[in-house]
Amino acid sequence: MENKISVISIVVEEMESTNAINSILHDFGDYIVGRLGVPYREKGVSIICIVIDAPCDVTSALSGKLGMIKGVKTKSITAKQDN
Repeated sequence: MENKISVISIVVEEMESTNAINSILHDFGDYIVGRLGVPYREKGVSIICIVIDAPCDVTSALSGKLGMIKGVKTKSITAKQDN
């Protein structure tokens, strides 16, 4: 299956969820190109953006697993690549 570049945005509303998030991201580490985390303490949330290079099913699996964690919301965007 063809790899595509995707961005997964993660909003963390419950800081107790960070260990579960990091564990899942570690499991998918071979696909992660970059990660940016921004703690927004004034609002009590953290925002994480993950850039991955992976097949669409892997992107969906990662986003879905993250989204099942209590206090976590995700949204993914996949680039259209015509090679």
